[in-house]
Amino acid sequence: MTKLYITLCTLFFSLLSVAQQTPAPAQEQEIIIVGATAHIGNGEVIENAVIAFKDGKITEVASASEKNLDASNAKVIYAEGKHVYPGFIAPNSTLGLVEVDAVRASDDEDEIGSFLPHIRSIIAYNTESKIVESMRPNGVLLAQVTPRGGRISGTSSVVQLDAWNWEDAIVKEDDGIHLNWPNRFVKKGAWYDPKVGYKADEKYDEKVQEILSFFKQAKAFSKEGSSALNIPLEAMKGVFSGEKTVFIHVDAEKDILDVLHFKTEMQLGNVVIVGGKYAHQVADELVKHEVPVLVGRVHATPEADDDDYDLPYKLPRLLHEAGVLVGLENSGQMERMNARNLPFYAGTVAAHGLNKETALQLITLNAAKILGVDQNLGSLEVGKDATLFISEGDALDMMGNVLTHAFINGREVSLETHQTRLYERYKEKYAEQE
Repeated sequence: MTKLYITLCTLFFSLLSVAQQTPAPAQEQEIIIVGATAHIGNGEVIENAVIAFKDGKITEVASASEKNLDASNAKVIYAEGKHVYPGFIAPNSTLGLVEVDAVRASDDEDEIGSFLPHIRSIIAYNTESKIVESMRPNGVLLAQVTPRGGRISGTSSVVQLDAWNWEDAIVKEDDGIHLNWPNRFVKKGAWYDPKVGYKADEKYDEKVQEILSFFKQAKAFSKEGSSALNIPLEAMKGVFSGEKTVFIHVDAEKDILDVLHFKTEMQLGNVVIVGGKYAHQVADELVKHEVPVLVGRVHATPEADDDDYDLPYKLPRLLHEAGVLVGLENSGQMERMNARNLPFYAGTVAAHGLNKETALQLITLNAAKILGVDQNLGSLEVGKDATLFISEGDALDMMGNVLTHAFINGREVSLETHQTRLYERYKEKYAEQE
């Protein structure tokens, strides 16, 4: 009995030692940041800026040489030589839905079934995730928590990454449904074999008709005002009223054209292409239909042998130059851990021809517009949420992205993580050996 007690106590205190930090309390005192270079997020840069925020809202953004603020009752952060940015936003992310892939009990990203618009990712979101807390030291302060699997995976929500529970985390609840469009062509062999060719999917048209049938049924249900209980169709009502965005995961040129035809036929208001590996080939049509693109991970190799070697790196630039509203997303292998690299994806895009401040917009204001949260987030503007951070250098560069402060709704959040604790632990160990 004694051994069992000791074992349980040891387990309890070991869990406490690795738990996420307590979420920051509400802002109590006005905070003024002075002297930093402010990257507004809309393309504008203010050298030697002064930024003030109170009660979680930005109250002033100006040049320090032109504005003198009363700092008698404020906390002043002197940030000469440093940079201030709006919090980065990670769309189409499974952050908080899976902690350990090999542990089934910690995996809540995929439900059984095919058409699942009623599956709400937000109620499975784990605010205690150690992966989630590791985003903040790189400036990723917001995410769109998105389910996976099926034809319609479910409904996503936008969250901030410092909260007690999912209710506290919500920025925009049930913002959209996620539809996985079928591929017109599929690989002949194993997905991991680069030498296999492609063949036409004989059931492609059948799969598209299945999607059309479901949407038509849902649209009719939303108009009828039926009292019959149909949870999946009930969850689709926001799609036709414009309250929910339809995020359609699709890559190929002809498939994207089919998606645009589908949008027109179903009279859908808000549609976003997710992935869009060949979206540049139909950029004019995307502009015509006012459809934004969340470009997939840019740190990737070309899909086809005749693709430009740098196509993944320059795809956002090609779309931007064509007039498409572009953001960046990070789905794929090890996507939760790699979400912290979001700023460096934007940096790669800048290195391949896009203006640095425009590249910044891909993970700030553009992402906020695509997710429908730009009224309060995505840029450093008066009246918006004080969700921002201070970096010692260029936050889109691995060497410069060193955060000194981060704020979510004016609350100064912890930049400590399990990884930083390990760093300090082993730094001391090897320092002792020297």
